[in-house]
Amino acid sequence: MNVLVTGAAGFIGLHVSRQLLARGDRVVGLDNLNDYYDVDLKLARLAQIENRAGFTFARADLCDLSTLEALFEEHGFDTVINLAAQAGVRYSLENPRAYIDSNIVGFANVLECCRRHRIGHLVYASSSSVYGMNSAMPFSVHDNVDHPISLYAASKKSNELMAHTYSHLFGLPTTGLRFFTVYGPWGRPDMALFLFTRAILAGEPIKVFNNGQMQRDFTYIDDIAEGVVRVMDNTACANPDWDGAAPDPATSCAPYRLFNIGNSNPVKLTDFIDALEKSLGKTAKRELLPMQPGDVIATYADIDDLVAAVDYRPQTPVQTGIDNFVAWYRQYMDTIGDKQCKS
Repeated sequence: MNVLVTGAAGFIGLHVSRQLLARGDRVVGLDNLNDYYDVDLKLARLAQIENRAGFTFARADLCDLSTLEALFEEHGFDTVINLAAQAGVRYSLENPRAYIDSNIVGFANVLECCRRHRIGHLVYASSSSVYGMNSAMPFSVHDNVDHPISLYAASKKSNELMAHTYSHLFGLPTTGLRFFTVYGPWGRPDMALFLFTRAILAGEPIKVFNNGQMQRDFTYIDDIAEGVVRVMDNTACANPDWDGAAPDPATSCAPYRLFNIGNSNPVKLTDFIDALEKSLGKTAKRELLPMQPGDVIATYADIDDLVAAVDYRPQTPVQTGIDNFVAWYRQYMDTIGDKQCKS
């Protein structure tokens, strides 16, 4: 397969690219290397794959349609995995324009290029954030999700609607993946596990929102990457039983579908912190704070459809995943320290 992975210097993009390369696919990794968080971390991720046979890196922005078009023309992709996006719920309160540019304009450009170049399958990142004010658990892709509570969530819901339009009008097979809280080695420094680990090791307090009364469907990165690749291989097709009188939001009479991709086993935030303390061998100083705007109290993925479609079964217990992250974090920080000493 000849695959375009956008956001290849990102957390999920790195691990998906690794899995594709390991099985012999050719991967063009696109990323704009923006400074939303530490660019050195993004470059370090790229260093893990940039010299691998079959990998080509393209520094470009999804908003640059002419460059994107030229990339599609040059490489003749079979499949596109779109993981590039402006991430983060809380940041969307500070800089909403970044979400419109990257998640709406950029995604529209991806759809246009996929249409023009007759891409066989577009797999794209959505988010569990689209469930917004929904309270029925576990979250199901067959439920209505019309009440987002952050612009980030609204942008991801928009991606799903845009993808359906292209599937309907142009027969473009599209699959949206609603990621639940992803963690593990090479994770984002703005996410809880990275923030907590850094603070605990420094003897600083960690911010625990909603007084710790939160639950998240924490999903280990290797399980996520495995699921993404399996979905890529299973091209979206029309649901012959779809009925406009009782429309199923997760499928269509067009080649369109949505899946939750998570662990389907929510963990209390306090238990997650306990597991991190065990791995670090150090107790956290917990600063209990109220709920933050845009956050949800709990996430819990119903993954029955994904299991049925591609036999997706997460394998990694939370304690194992945290242990793996801590081992990576210590090694990575040691490497950074060595580089700083030598510079």
